Parts: sequence; C-alpha cells; structure tokens
Amino acid sequence: MMQRKSQRGLTFLGLLFVGILLAFAGVVFAQVVPTYIEYIAVQKAVDKASAGETVAEVRSIFDKAAQIDDIRTISGKDLEVGKEGSKVVVSFAYERDVHLAGPAFLVMRYQGRSK
Repeated sequence: MMQRKSQRGLTFLGLLFVGILLAFAGVVFAQVVPTYIEYIAVQKAVDKASAGETVAEVRSIFDKAAQIDDIRTISGKDLEVGKEGSKVVVSFAYERDVHLAGPAFLVMRYQGRSK
C-alpha cells in the first residue's frame, strides 16, 4: 500500500486572506507615496528659498516654487526663517492625514530645514 504524501501550500481561505492584506497594503501605499513626493518637493523649494536675504523674499521664493511644483499643503507663511551666522536657515513642519477606514487615519508628520 502506498502512503499518501501530505500536501503543502495555502488553502483557498488562506490565499484570500493574503490577497486582502496585500490589496489593503497596496491602497495605503498608493495614498502615502504622493505625500512623500510632495515632501521632497517642499524640501527642494525650501532649499531654493534659503537663497533669499529677507523673510519676505524667502517666503516669496518659496511660494513661487510651490506654485510650480503644485505644493498645496504648506505655504510661505508657514515657514520659520532664521539665521545661523550669516546663513539664512528655513525650516518647516506639517502633518498629512491618510484616511484608512471608518474613524482610522494614518498621520504622517513631515519636518525639515534648508541645507
């Protein structure tokens, strides 16, 4: 008599569960990536704005760069402008919420400063 070899692998329900988890992770990832891309654009605009001499000039440069890069989360008035020695330093901080389901949100906090 031949012995049955035990089968290995996922059941249909296990496969369905893994598929649902991957789909949920994909949806969250698709919502998080644009916020990170915007953060990179904000950092680039802040680096450009730090070339300004006065607070008004720094904010104006940032607002122009934000208009070009379609930055809507933060504006020039939200920037903190200071000096370290003779160098202008621009810093920022803001939050983005990603709605997950029902009352659940993923809160992402971004902050940075000019180089």
